[in-house]
Amino acid sequence: MPFYQPPAGEKVLNPTDINDPEYFHQVIDCQFACPAHTPVPEYIRLIAEKRYTDAYMINWESNVFPGILGRVCDRPCEPACRRMRVEKNAVAICRLKRVCADNRDEITQRLPKVPTRKNGKKIALIGGGPASLTVARDLLPLGYSIDLYDDQTAAGGFIRSQVPSFRLPKKVLDEEVNYILGMGVTTHFNTYVSSMASFLKKAYDAFFIGTGAPRGRDLDLPGRKEGDAFIHIGIQWLAGVQYGHRTKTGHTTLVIGGGNTAMDCCRTARRMGGEDVKVVIRGSREKMKASAWEIEDAVSEDIPILEHLSPLDFVVENGRLTGMNFQDLAKESAPVFVPCDEVLLAVGQENAFPWIEPEVGLIFDSRGRPQVDKTTFQSNMEQIFFGGDAAFGPKNVITAVAHGHEAAISIDLFCRGKDPRDRPPVKTTLDGQKMGFKDWIYNSAISDDQRQIVPMVPTVKSIKDRLMEVELGFDQKVGQKEALRCLNCDVQTVFTAAECIECDACVDVCPTTCINFLKNQDEASLRKALSIPADNLSQQLYVSAPLPTGRVMVKDENVCLHCGLCAERCPTTAWDMLKFRYDGARAGEK
Repeated sequence: MPFYQPPAGEKVLNPTDINDPEYFHQVIDCQFACPAHTPVPEYIRLIAEKRYTDAYMINWESNVFPGILGRVCDRPCEPACRRMRVEKNAVAICRLKRVCADNRDEITQRLPKVPTRKNGKKIALIGGGPASLTVARDLLPLGYSIDLYDDQTAAGGFIRSQVPSFRLPKKVLDEEVNYILGMGVTTHFNTYVSSMASFLKKAYDAFFIGTGAPRGRDLDLPGRKEGDAFIHIGIQWLAGVQYGHRTKTGHTTLVIGGGNTAMDCCRTARRMGGEDVKVVIRGSREKMKASAWEIEDAVSEDIPILEHLSPLDFVVENGRLTGMNFQDLAKESAPVFVPCDEVLLAVGQENAFPWIEPEVGLIFDSRGRPQVDKTTFQSNMEQIFFGGDAAFGPKNVITAVAHGHEAAISIDLFCRGKDPRDRPPVKTTLDGQKMGFKDWIYNSAISDDQRQIVPMVPTVKSIKDRLMEVELGFDQKVGQKEALRCLNCDVQTVFTAAECIECDACVDVCPTTCINFLKNQDEASLRKALSIPADNLSQQLYVSAPLPTGRVMVKDENVCLHCGLCAERCPTTAWDMLKFRYDGARAGEK
């Protein structure tokens, strides 16, 4: 039977181009949401097989710091997790990353080889945080000489100075930072670059600035100057604790702000002698910027969150801070007085480049942020690149890593005399998963297990020691159980129209009714015409070429569980399960 062709001029959706690398990439929700595009289902399968070192290396290639991120990542992957289509809780992707980090073998022999003969190009990294370290990691194997300058005593940036040890042990931080430094970075610690104009005179071919957003915002309110000895900028206070300069806090401490820094401040204050620690926010708890799990951890340590209070002034009596007055935004009332003897301000961070003189020629906007190309991370001066918080303001570790990868590509292209906008392509593969007529290489069964609970050190014990890690992590048995909750959304259902006999067996067996055979239409009409309307516009429709009856196969990618039942039921192998692997581009690739 000849294939049906729609009448000329009829508005219909074209067949889906599955050769477009971004199509199936977007279907892998967790990987697509990750700024570094870590192949999440791939490493989770390896954890389920107890191949922890292989899982670690997949992480290391993309996100560089698996042990660190397995503890402190902001987890943009988890809200995107396909598991949440069928139940409340996502796969514990972040904590599984820690499982492979905690159980792996030594990886030194698996790190990239760095040539002893250099390529003659020297790169200066200003700032030793995750973005700079990622640039170093990507460029060293290409023969670049890398010099790193940082005013701290060791590399790590804000991860070292601001993330409390009860969340990230120093041993884990040091180990993963040293993997990169050990590849041949020349370090200049305790070195503050005070003049960019002078620094540019050094013999470097390119400069990468990854100095973060080091300026914490203040509150210019009445009583601020008088109470200065008892009022601290949150990120500076955390750094003082980390480096041992601060050993205690006030008995009654207020933390102003609702982000992750505020959560770190209040939990640290509890461990520094604060018996009565409160968090004060202008809005509601539901709208706090802090990660939900960070808020839960703070509340579990008996730290109340006072909502809808806007700071009015600091109350100082006889040279000592006695409290703060707030306006209750939820109701009209007289100012609310909250007693305290110490205040930690965690109300935001800003870029700060006092060491970059105007005559250097770099362009900054009204907020003090540099003019940076969002693709190349190149500034208006072709040899100077920015990344991490220094580029676009405060974000998180995984975003800084992603910036580092992209900046390294640009620096390499620039140093080779090529256009930094001419990006290398991503790498993709699409591999069959058949082991038998109805058997697959991967575990296609859908686990009914709920998200596993991570064990924690009892609060009564953990708040007595700020160096004691609170989360204990999954053991191997629980980690495997959690890994099997993954729906393998990188194993794609691939349809071949020429093999289909339109028996509708796949429609009958599909547990989510995501497969449909119907007349082609424009996208809006087609979405409404499906057995279950496809309302999630962020997920595409998979549309086949026309079938002999004139119908097309339309699959709503949003609700597919990748269970493989359609391929198992199909009598003609029109459906197949193919594993799609997507790896982001890296410096030096053609």
